[in-house]
Amino acid sequence: MSKKNEEKKPADKAPEEAPEETPKETPEAAAETAEAPAEKIPAEKTEADTLREQLAEQNDKYLRMLAEYDNYRRRSQKERESIYADVRADTVKKLLPVYDNLLRAADQEPNEDAKKGMDAILTQFKTILSSLGVTEIEAVGKKFDPTLHEALLHIDDEKYGEGEIVLELERGFKLGDKVIRFSKVQVAN
Repeated sequence: MSKKNEEKKPADKAPEEAPEETPKETPEAAAETAEAPAEKIPAEKTEADTLREQLAEQNDKYLRMLAEYDNYRRRSQKERESIYADVRADTVKKLLPVYDNLLRAADQEPNEDAKKGMDAILTQFKTILSSLGVTEIEAVGKKFDPTLHEALLHIDDEKYGEGEIVLELERGFKLGDKVIRFSKVQVAN
């Protein structure tokens, strides 16, 4: 029996020793195990945060570049339209003296057939100008506007109001809102 007792004793002792071998969870031990993963997570978060920051930075650069390109495209479009309008205005400006001469010739009334021919040419010329977007600036009877008219003469006459245009010496023209040639006028009072 002694052998059985000896055999039982180690078995009896083994269960007693087993609980001693496994560490008991104390609040300090739990805090240590909680801190250990927390230390590893910030390292991973730091790398992830770094990658997020780099991504945000690259995204910001991309958006800025896209906005700059969009601004460049709009600016280029405006410049092209402006150049086109300027070329059109310059071309029409060179044709206006011909128009003035046609008006003068039509006013001379050499004979009825010649007058009809001049009127037809003037009508055709006006049609072409209007198709290009050119309009005449109204002057006679209107109030003087320095953005549309150029005062060459001044008269004092009680029949007319202050700053009223009495006579148009040379017609003015606009291309859209842009003045191609100012109306040369005589202003009263």
